[in-house]
Amino acid sequence: MELPGATPIDHDRCSNLLWKGIFIEAGWDPNMPHSGDRLFWCHQTQNCLGPDGRAVDDYECNETRRCYRPL
Repeated sequence: MELPGATPIDHDRCSNLLWKGIFIEAGWDPNMPHSGDRLFWCHQTQNCLGPDGRAVDDYECNETRRCYRPL
C-alpha cells in the first residue's frame, strides 16, 4: 500500500530502511515544500546505524552493503 504523503525512496533500497515519511497518511500539498529532514533509521538495529556500523540513509542503504535486504 502506498500512502499519498509518503516520501518516495528508490526501489533498490534496503527493506530495513525506515523514515518518518512512511508513517504520514496526509496527501501531498503542492504549496508546501518537502521537509527533507533526512531522519532515517534501520528496522534491524532501531537506530541511525545499520548492522554493519555504517550510517543509514536513502542513498547508502543499497545492494552494496552486506546487511542489504531487497524490498
